[in-house]
Amino acid sequence: MTQPELDATLSIALMAALADGAQDAREEAELTRIAAALDPAAPGRLAGLLDDLRAGRRTPESAAGALGSPEARRAAFELAVGVCDADGAHGEPEARFLERLRSALGVDAGEAADFTRAAGAIVAAPVGVSAGAAPGGAAGGPRPAPDAAALDKLILDASILNGALELLPQSLATLAIVPLQMRLVYRIGQAHGYELDAGHVKDFLATAGVGLASQYVEQLGRKLVGGLLGRLAGGLLGGLAGAATGSAVSFASTYALGQVARRYYASGRTLTTDAVREAFQSMLADGRALQQKYTGAIQERARTVDVSKLASLVRGG
Repeated sequence: MTQPELDATLSIALMAALADGAQDAREEAELTRIAAALDPAAPGRLAGLLDDLRAGRRTPESAAGALGSPEARRAAFELAVGVCDADGAHGEPEARFLERLRSALGVDAGEAADFTRAAGAIVAAPVGVSAGAAPGGAAGGPRPAPDAAALDKLILDASILNGALELLPQSLATLAIVPLQMRLVYRIGQAHGYELDAGHVKDFLATAGVGLASQYVEQLGRKLVGGLLGRLAGGLLGGLAGAATGSAVSFASTYALGQVARRYYASGRTLTTDAVREAFQSMLADGRALQQKYTGAIQERARTVDVSKLASLVRGG
């Protein structure tokens, strides 16, 4: 990937993140993570890029001009859709931005609409089905301790599935990873007597230090830089290595989120933010080590995933 292509791709991701107009400390932190995910070698470039974007010196049209191939332009559009949809189906401001970007990139309107609808169905899937407890709190009365073996299997199965999704070339497969992680946290909370809505689950991921948009950018960025654009430059081997690395990261991050959620809800949600983040980093290392044991299972699971039914998969169907 050339520097102009990288700049264009990063600019598009940042424009997508800014399209909703939100400006707060969490949004700024997420922008920093997005920049680091796509261009880790130059983290200090974020301020300059944001100045260019806000001054109108970088636009969807100028970014499109730096992406020469139809494949690269389609991939950049899908990246933008994923960023806009990372925390739920996008609204009108994001829709206007995506249409302007689609036009600038020359992406077919029908293909863009199909992808956007499919992405929206994945991210709009509910995190779970209420079992009757009070929203955001523990169920009334004592509840038996959750089955430890069942929770182990739940976390491992989710980790294998997300590792498998990362091996697939489709952007929609990558987009499903965060919703599946959210569903995993929901189910672990439910097992401990808590009924959580999507807002509570997102807050837990943020507490652990996991950004929704930046995680998607990092995941898809590996496919863009090491995969599609790498192949255009003749770097097929790098693309294959990137897929394997992405699978390991998605397995490990899902495993860590599951184990930390288990600890957090077992404690009655008393762990501090620092304790949650420290536990997540510790479990992330455990997940990376464990992933090697399940490489074969991840590859086998990848062969059984029907990408056309990802929304159903996220819903637990």
